[in-house]
Amino acid sequence: MLVGYDGSDHAKAAVEWAAAEAASRGTGLTLMSAFVPPTSGAAFGYGAFLSPDAMEDIVDRARTALAKEGEEIVRRYPGLDVTSDVMVASPASALVDASEDACLTVVGSRGLGGFRGLVLGSVGIQVATHAHSPVVVVRKPPDPDAQVVVVGIDGSPLSLKALAFAFDIASRRGWGLRLVHAWEIPSYDVLAAPSGPPPLEVDSYAEVEDRVNAEALAGFPDAAPDVPVEEVTVRGPAARAILDNCDDAALVVLGSHGRGEFLGALLGSVSQGVLHRADVPIAVVGGRP
Repeated sequence: MLVGYDGSDHAKAAVEWAAAEAASRGTGLTLMSAFVPPTSGAAFGYGAFLSPDAMEDIVDRARTALAKEGEEIVRRYPGLDVTSDVMVASPASALVDASEDACLTVVGSRGLGGFRGLVLGSVGIQVATHAHSPVVVVRKPPDPDAQVVVVGIDGSPLSLKALAFAFDIASRRGWGLRLVHAWEIPSYDVLAAPSGPPPLEVDSYAEVEDRVNAEALAGFPDAAPDVPVEEVTVRGPAARAILDNCDDAALVVLGSHGRGEFLGALLGSVSQGVLHRADVPIAVVGGRP
């Protein structure tokens, strides 16, 4: 398991979440700190890079901070295999490259370099968009009493992968599962149908949407009979429905994009909407193995 660390409060919350999940899975944990070499100011032209001695001092301090953080993790989770890695590189690029060998990548929602007031920083959005593994973005630790995983489903293949991820973590942590499925009346082309859309029985459409939950759940309760499941079907925007149902959540799980997104999109509007607004940890499950 891979977690990005830069010393910020958000990064520390991410490390704590990742350590608990690594202990639950029985995996190792790698703390990664990456940074772009700072430059000094210059009156004209480009700034000058720091001297090799200054760069070595920065790297040494980063390694010391990571080692201290790792020692604290091992103290709280005896037996957990914790390693650290310091890289001189773009933080987002370093984490995305390293995620290829990770079962899960965890990042804080905003680091030391982010603009104040932003819920999700550039590193968080880039890693959630491009990582090879599922990604968990942590803004702050969840409520210790929270014991439910909220998962958004829409019948798409990625939402089914998200559901499998959610069942797995709920079963290991002893949590419940809340399925949230939102639907809206399809829009129509005003030019093609100036008199309005053809008659549509809303109740009939709702029944069809209710079946999405049943089809998505097929087979899962038998595989994880210990996980209590609550189903929520809402008529309205999907991001709003998920946000309205995650106040008591320990984790929200989403596919990176759903059936309504543009082909080729790496991160859909629903995932982005929840990532930018939710206070609880968010897991984004993409299409890569």
